[in-house]
Amino acid sequence: MRKWAKEHGLLLANIALFVVFFGGMVISGASAYTEEQAAHGQPGVSVLEYLATGDFVEATFENWESEFLQMAMYVVLTVFLFQKGSSESKPMGKSSPQDEDPRDAKIKDATPWPVKRGGLVLKLYEHSLSILLLLLFVASFTLHAAGGTAAYNEEQQSHGQPTVTMLGYLGTSRFWFESFQNWQSEFLAVAVLVGASVYLREKGSPESKPVAEPHYETGA
Repeated sequence: MRKWAKEHGLLLANIALFVVFFGGMVISGASAYTEEQAAHGQPGVSVLEYLATGDFVEATFENWESEFLQMAMYVVLTVFLFQKGSSESKPMGKSSPQDEDPRDAKIKDATPWPVKRGGLVLKLYEHSLSILLLLLFVASFTLHAAGGTAAYNEEQQSHGQPTVTMLGYLGTSRFWFESFQNWQSEFLAVAVLVGASVYLREKGSPESKPVAEPHYETGA
C-alpha cells in the first residue's frame, strides 16, 4: 500500500486538495446563498439543497470550464509552438520522443493496446488526451450555461422580470463575462509559467529545468 501511494502520490495529493477545497466551496457557497435569500425575504437552504441550485451549478462549472479549456489548448498548442529556453516547450531544432510515429515502435507486452491494434483506434488514441479535455470543456460549458440560466431566472423572477431559455442566456453579457473572466486568468497563468521557466528554477521539479541549465536550453 505504501509503495502504491508513493507511486501515485501526485495524483492522490491533488485529489485530496480538490476534495478539501471543493468541500469548502460548497459549505461557504451554501452560507452565502442563504444570506442572499434572507436579504430578499426568501427561505435559506441546507448544504445538500444548495447542490441542486443553479447558483452552485453555475459557480462550479464556470470554473471547471476554464480549467479544461486551458489544459486542452495547452496540450494542443505545445504540439506546434515552441518557447526558446522554457522547460514547458519541446526542444527546438531536434527531434522529440513525443513526435515519434507509434506505428514504427517496437511492440512489447506493456505497449498500450491501441498501438497494437492500429487503424482508427490508434488514430484516436494519438489524440485521446486533447479529445478528453475538450469533451470535458464542452460538458462543463454546457452545465455552466444550464446552471447560469437557472440562477439568472431565479433573480429575474425575484425582481418581477421575464425569464430566458438557456439559448437566451447564452446571448447575455453576464454569461460571457463569467466565461471570459475565468478564461483570461487561466491563459495568464500559463503564460507566466512558460515565460518564468526560462529564467527561474525549482530544484527537484520536472516543471523546471535543472538549476544549473543555461537559460537558452529548451525543454525539461
